[in-house]
Amino acid sequence: MIKKGFSHLGIFFLSILSLLPLSVLYIVADVVYVLLYPLFGYRKKVVRENLVKSFPEKPLPEILAIEKQYYKYLSNLILEVIKMTSISKVELQKRYKFNGLEKLEEYFKENKGVLICSAHYGNWEWGTLAFGLAISANHYPIYKPLTNSTFDKWFIKVRSRFGNKMVPMRQTLRAVGETKNEASVFSFGNDQSPTVNDLHYWTTFLNQPASIQLGIEKIAKKTNRPVFYLKVKVLKRGYYEVDCIPLCLEPVKTAEFEITELHTRILEDNIKESPAFWLWSHRRWKHKPKQELNYVENQYLKQA
Repeated sequence: MIKKGFSHLGIFFLSILSLLPLSVLYIVADVVYVLLYPLFGYRKKVVRENLVKSFPEKPLPEILAIEKQYYKYLSNLILEVIKMTSISKVELQKRYKFNGLEKLEEYFKENKGVLICSAHYGNWEWGTLAFGLAISANHYPIYKPLTNSTFDKWFIKVRSRFGNKMVPMRQTLRAVGETKNEASVFSFGNDQSPTVNDLHYWTTFLNQPASIQLGIEKIAKKTNRPVFYLKVKVLKRGYYEVDCIPLCLEPVKTAEFEITELHTRILEDNIKESPAFWLWSHRRWKHKPKQELNYVENQYLKQA
């Protein structure tokens, strides 16, 4: 009961803070940066290790520069997510632009559905809100429920403000089946580390062995829904641009793991282009491959 009370108090505080204009919130973000990085060093060891192993060719001064830029981005991200509670449609659409969505609309005109793959790059939360506004179809973002039920309900409400229909991960296949004759989009974020029970496919990602989630590939091949990738570019503080890239238009014709490799390589290239804007404080490589898992080297890289 006490824990629930603190959760409601925290949500109330965040809602009030959200009412401040972004210009003021970015000043708060500058303070958060000092707290996160120079003062407390939030997950600095994790971030440093991830960067060093991902970019072994980069000298330490360059690694440290990326690290510093990452914490500035993370601080902005935190305050931008808080702003989601009150941000208007007009302001969001001004700050989050999409290119190439006409490719999706061709399917929507025929009441067909598509799958979208993206990552925790840039501001994925704003992206989820803005994407739902930018398309004519129903938008079903896939999410992992939070352990704190109070914050989970609040986040669902915030993420659904402009019509998104949030779908818990475990209900994805059923929800996709229920919309087979509907103009719909299911959005997946496939760059997080799978659970121990889902370590089925290993490849090389940013110079390290990594297991990749297979959810979007399994559903794409089962339903033959075309797959698109949303590649994010951070233009400047609070402004983003997204390219909608056709990844696979006929999934049933693809080889095993081909779709998974395709979206993994696009993300990898995106990170290499602008490293600071990915979620480096996440323990992405916490699982290590074992010999009995039949670690799969990237056949597509070998052919390049």
